Amino acid sequence: MTPTYIVFVGTFVHSPRSVSKTLAIHQGALWVSTADGRIKGTDWTVVTESDLCDLLKEKGWAPEDAPRYTSGTRVKIIRAREEHNEFFFPGFIDTHIHAPQYPNSGLFGSTTLLDWLKQYTFPMEASFGSSLPNIPSPRAFRAYNQVVSRTLANGTTFASYFATIHVSATNLLATLCQKRGQRALIGRVCMDNPDFSEPYYIDPSTEESIELNKEVISHIQAIDPEGTMVKPIITPRFALTCTPTAMRGLADLATSYEPPLHIQTHISENTQEIHDVHCQFPSAKSYADVYDTYGLLTPRTILAHGVHLSPDEQDLIHDRGAKISHCPASNSALGSGICPVRKLLDRGITVGLGTDVSGGYSPSILEAVRQACLVSRLLRHVEPASKGDEGAKLVLSVEEALYLATRGGAAAVNMENDIGGFDDGMLFDAQLIHLGRFQPAGRRSSGESQVDIFGWETWEEKIHKWVWSGNDRNVKGVWVGGKLVHGSDNAGEGAVRSSWWTWVLSAGVVGVSAAVAMRRLRL
Repeated sequence: MTPTYIVFVGTFVHSPRSVSKTLAIHQGALWVSTADGRIKGTDWTVVTESDLCDLLKEKGWAPEDAPRYTSGTRVKIIRAREEHNEFFFPGFIDTHIHAPQYPNSGLFGSTTLLDWLKQYTFPMEASFGSSLPNIPSPRAFRAYNQVVSRTLANGTTFASYFATIHVSATNLLATLCQKRGQRALIGRVCMDNPDFSEPYYIDPSTEESIELNKEVISHIQAIDPEGTMVKPIITPRFALTCTPTAMRGLADLATSYEPPLHIQTHISENTQEIHDVHCQFPSAKSYADVYDTYGLLTPRTILAHGVHLSPDEQDLIHDRGAKISHCPASNSALGSGICPVRKLLDRGITVGLGTDVSGGYSPSILEAVRQACLVSRLLRHVEPASKGDEGAKLVLSVEEALYLATRGGAAAVNMENDIGGFDDGMLFDAQLIHLGRFQPAGRRSSGESQVDIFGWETWEEKIHKWVWSGNDRNVKGVWVGGKLVHGSDNAGEGAVRSSWWTWVLSAGVVGVSAAVAMRRLRL
């Protein structure tokens, strides 16, 4: 019998509602309805087992494993154990990630953005096509299944995914996210400009680019009509790969729905890219103005990077209510530059964090938190008139970077009232972090956390150690809407074959097509 509530007990850490250099740290109990996955209440006076018993008695609850004759509404109790330095933290929100590029993680050599796209990215994405109608390739399944598994394992409960130009593979990604329990925005990439797209990887035509997007939107809305877990997002790759007609058509497509669909694209990532945009759109005032001219700059737009935005562009983005996804690992890996996040925040622009796999080498938002802090420390050396106190203001604290990874990301995807924190009424999207007890050198196993807690640290210090030294081994459990979606008993890569075959059957394929598909999977 499903318990009515899940009671989470222990230490809870989250960010305040606005950007702050402090964290809110509570010890107590928080309960979540299993009916809708929302937080129904908190009691920060629960410290001991006796306090917990008093709470259960007051609420008329009984643990789900209590004897049958015990009266009371059944509840499940999950603890973050103080003696193991465990705590609950909101799920991470990845506002920019390329799912089909995950197999290329760590492969960028010494290239910069535009060369990297041609050498690594476009060939990988093109390989996700399939000769079978409505059936994605086994390669697409293997990569998408793995990236969803890996991001969940790293505590990412919401991801804004770029897919490829292929409808069946994009639909597969949406279905996998829904089945695995990861919230996601799923976008079929649009690129119809032959001048900046490869002949082997381009939309058939501008008109078909729009129509193929409608197919993806229909699929996503069919599998999740309320948009509880997955939603479509309009995804022009970036200005250079899209014709003006396509950009206008995509903007019109977004506004044809109620509420309007989200939009995601790239902006001002690389200086050569910016130069090429100016050449391609000579009448535009700026890169941001290109998107604004064609209706793509909206309150539901996520712009990745924004490394080299001019003050006028920053003002335009703020005025339109568009958001920025800061991708520090990618910006460093591809040598794109350093985004002045503090200046964006001071201008009132909403900023979230993105891994930007595979320009970014890691699917971990925790790594993005680290990199956001690190690169901000370098800005004083590259920003004019940023010495002394002015330079110090550009530095992001650990607490501020964690805000970007949670509350900031939630605002970037227009869900700030639903996810990103532990406020009453919010959806319980969270991770249980395990730092572990102190283990003397020589007694550690290979699977142990690499965070050393000696026992005298404050909770603030423990959080800092987790940020700088933690990884997916510290993630003991992940919940989305109160449901456990990642834990030690989760399937992963091992489920590829049966799950891919399940997808084939669900697509209604029988006879020769199914036989050919299975033969391809075995190759």
